[in-house]
Amino acid sequence: MNDAPCVNGKNVTVVIMAGGKGTRIAALNSTIPKPLLPVAGKPVLEHEIECLKQQGITDIVLTVGHMAEQIIAHFGDGSLFGVHIDYIREEIPLGTGGALYYLKDRVQDDFLLLNGDMIFDVDFSRLLAYHKAHGADATLLVHPNDHPYDSGLIIADENGCVHGWLTKEDERGWYSNSVNAGIHVLSPRMLERLAEPKKTDLDRDILKPSIPAGKIYAYRSPEYVKDMGTPERIREVELDIESGRVRSRNLACKQKAIFLDRDGTINKYVGFLRSIDDFELLDGAAEAIRAINRSGYLAIVVTNQPVIARGEVTWEALREIHRKMETLLGQKGAYLDGIFICPHHPDKGFPGERPEYKIDCTCRKPKPGLLLQAAERYNIDLAASWMIGDSANDMAAGKAAGCQTVRVGDGISLGDAVQHVLDSTVEAN
Repeated sequence: MNDAPCVNGKNVTVVIMAGGKGTRIAALNSTIPKPLLPVAGKPVLEHEIECLKQQGITDIVLTVGHMAEQIIAHFGDGSLFGVHIDYIREEIPLGTGGALYYLKDRVQDDFLLLNGDMIFDVDFSRLLAYHKAHGADATLLVHPNDHPYDSGLIIADENGCVHGWLTKEDERGWYSNSVNAGIHVLSPRMLERLAEPKKTDLDRDILKPSIPAGKIYAYRSPEYVKDMGTPERIREVELDIESGRVRSRNLACKQKAIFLDRDGTINKYVGFLRSIDDFELLDGAAEAIRAINRSGYLAIVVTNQPVIARGEVTWEALREIHRKMETLLGQKGAYLDGIFICPHHPDKGFPGERPEYKIDCTCRKPKPGLLLQAAERYNIDLAASWMIGDSANDMAAGKAAGCQTVRVGDGISLGDAVQHVLDSTVEAN
């Protein structure tokens, strides 16, 4: 495993919020606290602690309240689990953020803050490095899921700086499938908002008011994070643990991906797509991508968009088109793990063109640059991955990156291509 994650040369502290009642799942935990609910043979909080310990994170603080005695009796000082555990005990409920007041004299460096009712396997070294590189006051891990329409969504710019936050009750237009996962890195500066130990909502009272300062960042990851909100989710998680899906999604492990062209593969081809009104998913595209999501492959779009270089579409208009794509996919339970764009075009002479993008780049397909970028960001094994597209350039880019390829068109749909990949994977195994 990785060396122990650290901040300023010191091992990082993790704070796990384990004091809630778990009202959504009360039928299963009327006599035990939610963090002790058994999942695949052990309490959910024990799974969290094991994941942390495997990465060398052993300094743990638990905030406890509801049925605290049971949690303390199970974990003690942590020595039986190879970690050290301190407790912050809420004598009265302090919400999701109030107990952090008691950290003000304990932590001097950035710390991890986790919900105590999740199954996850995340490479925390990557998350902490991202946080440090951006000089953030807070970094939120965000990820796509198959039900973004009823999830809290984080709105960030292309650099990851957060500028908006949608609750599931808020009205929405087109949106990026970037769900708040309940994993945070916080600077001690965030604790300055806590003047006394009173009931406080972490999101509403601490994080959201900090957005205008421009120091809150979103770290997008395809790694496995799922809460225990319903009995159905518990069973889903158990199956994912048993199949190895949870562990395999940690970005310390090599990933495999299905790279997807956009126009003519996911959406109807209309030539240069300049208007959001012309974006329409192909029949069966969402179902095909949903099959990728369930397969263990990452679903990553790699798309040439010379309309940027030609001055025909702005970056914001292109992002809105992609938000529409993510929204339409999410409505059908499908999601994309990443979107990589080449805005360049080498040919000059177009009215309104943008000279800074008129270059012979390394990312425009048939060159493999977009796939190589994705491979670096998500630790992808290109030899175990596939490229699906509708053009010779797509096939050439995939082969240049070392991937296997499938071309759609002439009666072969995206669903057919994905099924071919999945059948080939089964045969190989």
